[in-house]
Amino acid sequence: MPTLIELRRRIKSVKNTQQVTKAMKSVSTAKFKKAQRTVQEGRPHWHAGPALLWETARWAGPEGHPFLAAREEKRIHVLVVGSDKGLCGSFNSALLSRAQAFAAEKSIASAVRLVLVGRKAVQHFRRQPYPIDWAFPERTDKLTEADLRDTARRLMKKFLHQETDAVYLVFNEFKSVLAPRLVTTRILPVHPPEPAAFAHRPETPAWEPGPAAVVDGLLPLVIEDQVVHAYFESQAAEQAARMMAMDGATRNAGELVHKYFLILNKIRQAGITKELLEIMTAVEAMKK
Repeated sequence: MPTLIELRRRIKSVKNTQQVTKAMKSVSTAKFKKAQRTVQEGRPHWHAGPALLWETARWAGPEGHPFLAAREEKRIHVLVVGSDKGLCGSFNSALLSRAQAFAAEKSIASAVRLVLVGRKAVQHFRRQPYPIDWAFPERTDKLTEADLRDTARRLMKKFLHQETDAVYLVFNEFKSVLAPRLVTTRILPVHPPEPAAFAHRPETPAWEPGPAAVVDGLLPLVIEDQVVHAYFESQAAEQAARMMAMDGATRNAGELVHKYFLILNKIRQAGITKELLEIMTAVEAMKK
């Protein structure tokens, strides 16, 4: 049974921890609202852009651009978008498990190379047999859109030079504050939709200067947008996960303090009862 002074120290320690988790929850809430606004404003562009361009790519044909040409996947790159901080529940562990399982599956028939965003991803994959071409291990929340577009351009350059045959993205997409959605998608080579998806538009429009020129100008921008999209979705999902984790930690700390107070009161009550019994015993002895 702990002593009164030990319990008071524990209560003080848990209360201090509770104040920290409350502060972290407030910070995460503010960051989440900002990230959520960015995601909601960008989703119409991020989601509609590829569909429109893919329709144009179908009219241009597979030979309309090198990014449309699928080839045997002997070498692939996997871009994993994680975080550099913890205290966000299963955000990183679930993502890294998915990325590792995907890399293991692909490594059976392909040479897998990695591009990593986030210190957690770097620490995890350093112990794995997959080469890391480059990484952003620190301050991932400060990455600029220029950094992300440069990363996309480097991957596109490798694809054009046939240093890689495919590029995949693995990231957490913000779905709700309760849980993100793990996404694994291929961004290179680009898959045009099936012709049946556009059966209601059977005629090829008169493009000026032509569908091939339109695809050549816009397709790299859309691929860059997919990398930017994955990053901002991941940021929103991370802050939502941290907000929920800190909210749960704050509640657990409150429950623990309540439990310690109950034990403290029981010990104090037992001490008072013991003293009263000793007094009553002494009084009875004096009477005799």
